[in-house]
Amino acid sequence: MRRGLVVAALTVSVAFAAFAGWTYLQARNDDSIAYATSRDAALKAGRTQIAALSTLDAAHPDAALRAWLDASTGPLQDELRRTGAGKPTASARGEVTDAAVTELDDRSGTAKVIATVQVRVTPAGGAVTTDRKRLEAALERTGGGWKLKALSAVPVAAS
Repeated sequence: MRRGLVVAALTVSVAFAAFAGWTYLQARNDDSIAYATSRDAALKAGRTQIAALSTLDAAHPDAALRAWLDASTGPLQDELRRTGAGKPTASARGEVTDAAVTELDDRSGTAKVIATVQVRVTPAGGAVTTDRKRLEAALERTGGGWKLKALSAVPVAAS
């Protein structure tokens, strides 16, 4: 009787180990997991970089420009480099309140993200105001990770 229990327990253990190993190999080779990982990376980068491009410290415009250039690539980066941060009279702090990946082409390394952003604007000597924006960002995967290549406002339909 005791020997039968040991054999049964051993059989169940071996069967479980085989099943767990097979499931692991299936998951490891599953393209949907790699796709989900890319989607999550694009979303995280998009949120961070949209917030960076919605933020400006009037006391340190050069630092803001560096952050903008670090967050961007392609035509957007060229435009930011050309126009610069200027001489701002107000500071702004952007916070992404919600975002989602709407398109992802993992093979070509492109993605689109939509986001809602709350921007707190502090004019020199003035009261803080809050503005809410809806933005769409086009991202491109570069050697340094996902970067914004375009950023535009999404119009809000009048009701």
